[in-house]
Amino acid sequence: MSSSVPRLVIAAPSSGSGKTTVATGLMAAFASRGLAVSPHKVGPDYIDPGYHALATGRVGRNLDAYLCGAELVAPLFAHGARGCDLAVVEGVMGLFDGAAGEGELASTAHVAKLLRAPVVLVVDASSQSRSVAALVHGFASWDPEVRIGGVILNKVGSERHEGMLREALDASGVPVLGVLRRVEQVGTPSRHLGLVPVAERRGEAVAAVAAMAAQVRVGCDLDALFALARGAGALPGDTWDAAEALAFSPPPPLPVPVPGGAAPRPPYRPERPRPQTPDGPEGPGTASKEPQARPPGAPRIAVAGGAAFTFSYAEHAELLAAAGAEVVVFDPLRDEELPEGTRGLVIGGGFPEVYGPELSANEPLRKAVAALAGSGAPVAAECAGLLYLSRALDGLPMCGVIDAKARMDERLTLGYRDAVAVSDSVLAEAGSRMRGHEFHRTVVEPGAGGAPAWGVRVPVRRVEGFVQQGVHASYLHTHWASAPGVARRFVERCVGSWATAG
Repeated sequence: MSSSVPRLVIAAPSSGSGKTTVATGLMAAFASRGLAVSPHKVGPDYIDPGYHALATGRVGRNLDAYLCGAELVAPLFAHGARGCDLAVVEGVMGLFDGAAGEGELASTAHVAKLLRAPVVLVVDASSQSRSVAALVHGFASWDPEVRIGGVILNKVGSERHEGMLREALDASGVPVLGVLRRVEQVGTPSRHLGLVPVAERRGEAVAAVAAMAAQVRVGCDLDALFALARGAGALPGDTWDAAEALAFSPPPPLPVPVPGGAAPRPPYRPERPRPQTPDGPEGPGTASKEPQARPPGAPRIAVAGGAAFTFSYAEHAELLAAAGAEVVVFDPLRDEELPEGTRGLVIGGGFPEVYGPELSANEPLRKAVAALAGSGAPVAAECAGLLYLSRALDGLPMCGVIDAKARMDERLTLGYRDAVAVSDSVLAEAGSRMRGHEFHRTVVEPGAGGAPAWGVRVPVRRVEGFVQQGVHASYLHTHWASAPGVARRFVERCVGSWATAG
C-alpha cells in the first residue's frame, strides 16, 4: 500500500543551526491548526522524539537507515504516519552527514531521498549576509536527487539583516519560507548527553514547545510549507506492520526448554496478533500503564519507563504485543513491585546516573528485579538497563544481577556498531549479526562477563555485555524492527519461564 501523506524533512548545514526548534515548532503549529501530525527523527536519537511527541500528541518515531536498513525506512515511516494529515521529519547533524566511513548512509539526505520528500534547510544566519546565497546554492546543487524546497533563516538580527539575506537569496532559486529572529534561547536545557528528556521536566517542556510553536507561527509561512509538503506525492511500497514482520521473520532457532527433561514445549503462537492501539505522547501505543486482562497464554512483559528510563523505540513494544505478549510499563523510581504476573523484563536506555540515589533507595524493587532474573526469567537490558542491573552505580547499590560496577566517565562513547552475538541468549543465537548504537558517558567494569553478549570491531575489536541465565545486558542499543525474530524469541522464552514458574 502506498503512502501519500504530505511530508517535509527539516535539515541544516550543521548541528546547532536550529533544526529541533524549527521541526518541533512546526509540528506544534500545524497540530494547533487541527492537523494530525506524524513526528519523525532521522537517526538513533531518543531525546528529540520526546519533544516531538509533546508537540503532536503522537509517539515520536525514528528513521534509521543504518540500524534498520534503507529498505525499512519508507515502510516504517508509512506505519507511523498512517492516517495523518502531515509528517515532519527532523534531520540529524548536517544534511549530508551520515554513518562514519559509509558515505551517505543514514544521513538526512539519504532518508529524504528514500522518502521522496522535499527538504527545508534551516540556516543559522547570525554571522552572515550575502554569503548565505553561496551556502544555500552549494547545498541545493550538491546532490541533484535531494530537493531543497525552501530555506528558513534562523537567528536573524533585524529587519535590515533580513532584507540583505532575502536579496542575496533571490537569485538562488530557493524560496525563503521563514525568518526567525534572534531571541533568547528557548528553555530546552542540555547536559552530558544532549537535551534533558521531556519526562524529567514535563511542565517546562510544555512551555518550551509552546514557545517554539509561537516563534514558528510568527516567522514561517505555514501555508507555503504545507503546500511544499503536499508536493511530495505518493510513496510506493508496503506499510510496515508488526504482525506481518513477525510472520515473515525466521522462527526462533532454539526450542523453549521445559524443566525435568520433558519434551520441549511447542513454541507459543497467539491465535491472532493483538491490535495496535493509537499512539499517544507517553510512549508506544501498545504499552499499557495498567495491567489489562490477558488472553490465555499471553505472558506479561514489564517495560521500564518513567524519568530514569526514557529511551525506547516504539516498535519494540509493538513487536512484543504482536508476538502475543501483554506489555505493561512500570516506573523504577516510584513502583516498589514489578507488575503482577511479570514473566519478562525489558529495561531500555535513559539516565540512571542522574537518578542513582532514588533508584538505589527503592530497595524493594531492586530485590524484585534480582529475584526475577535469578528465576531464569528473560531480562533484556540496554545501556541504562545494564547500569541498573550492575552491583553498584557510582558507589550506590543497584540490583546486583550483573557482577560488575558502573561509574560516570568524562569520555563520550558514541557511534554505530556492527555486532555479532557471542553467546546464545534470550534475544539472539550465537553468530547472529545485528547493528547497534552506543551513546554513553559511563563505564562498566568489567566490560564483559564470562559469556559476553556481543562482539564488535569498531572502534576497537572487543567483546562486551553479559549473558547469564535469562539475562542479556549490554551497552548496545538495537532496533528490533531490523530483526523481528528477536521479539518473538523473547516472548517464547517468557512463555518458557511461565511454564517453569507454574
